[in-house]
Amino acid sequence: MSTKDFVEKDYYKVLGVPKDATEAEIKKAYRKLARENHPDANKGDAKAEERFKEISEANDILADPKRRKEYDEARALFGSGGFRPGPGGAGAGGSFNFDLGDLFGGGAQGGGAGGGFGGGLGDVFGGLFNRGAGTRTQPRRGQDIESEVSLNFTEAVDGATVPLRMSSSAACKACSGTGDKNGTPRVCPTCVGTGQVSHGSGGGFSLTDPCPDCKGRGLIPENPCDTCKGSGRATSSRTMQVRIPAGVSDGQRIRLRGKGAPGERGGPGGDLYVVVHVGSHPVFGRKGDNLTVTVPVSFDEAALGAEVKVPTLGGPPVTLKLPAGTPNGRTMRARGKGAVRKDGTRGDLLVTVEVTVPTQLDDKAREALESYRAATAGEDPRAELFKAAKGA
Repeated sequence: MSTKDFVEKDYYKVLGVPKDATEAEIKKAYRKLARENHPDANKGDAKAEERFKEISEANDILADPKRRKEYDEARALFGSGGFRPGPGGAGAGGSFNFDLGDLFGGGAQGGGAGGGFGGGLGDVFGGLFNRGAGTRTQPRRGQDIESEVSLNFTEAVDGATVPLRMSSSAACKACSGTGDKNGTPRVCPTCVGTGQVSHGSGGGFSLTDPCPDCKGRGLIPENPCDTCKGSGRATSSRTMQVRIPAGVSDGQRIRLRGKGAPGERGGPGGDLYVVVHVGSHPVFGRKGDNLTVTVPVSFDEAALGAEVKVPTLGGPPVTLKLPAGTPNGRTMRARGKGAVRKDGTRGDLLVTVEVTVPTQLDDKAREALESYRAATAGEDPRAELFKAAKGA
């Protein structure tokens, strides 16, 4: 990333969020814009593809707390004209006596001290500031990619391997990343193959930016590739098998290191972030690591007690002992029959009892219930309710 890009690009504006946006707001804005501008949804639309790259670049910076802090500091520092020598250069007042190379980690003695900024700005600006034109183009990490996958309820609980199709920037296959259709680009005469040019800023300092002629590649194609137009980069689509761990929850974001866009010039690949969407189940629900189920029982089972069979997810049913006098809505626990935890153990199955009322009765059942009513006529189930209401 060039100094100009880092300082002048307003990544907050790209994502349409305020400068004090939370991580959740940034994530939400990025997902919305990425879906709208994804190459798969805008085939052949070069503007949408360029917009997608810009959105991804903004998310790379703002979604990472460390990089976002460095970006904000750099914008505040250079946007306000910080470290700009006054008339006469560094020696005019006798007090402007430090080296930007040392300040940002590029000086011989500065090391990683960062001149009071720790390792933060030094990490970002290391290699961008120097006193000469000898800086070589460094390997560049690939972009992070975010994708989404939908799982059914059982797959989320047990884990699943799913195919995932992704589009990202990669070396052009037609020219093997050289940008030249014959594979023989020439060294850029402007930057002499470094990929960078230096600009004097007064006071003996120089600032480097990507070479405008070769776009930072250090090479210029003699015969530009028809596919990538000489850039050496093209949109690449690939399908990979992604293992979703057991116990994943709806909306969870999984990070797969190095599975994002390939790096440039030997740099490492970016990361792949997979957002998981989990469907519902007609019988079971979920509460953290526990599964839930509602089991209907008859009145006599609840009143007299019984052993009832309860279904489990993907396994044989379990038998629970229902104590006599079990009220409607009581929750019981079947241990080890829930979702898989990170350590490989399972949560529990929470069984809620629902007492059912028969809608039709034969003569014998009606006679039995009328006898029960007569036997319990002296008991008022609502007595405590009225007593509490009156006392309140």
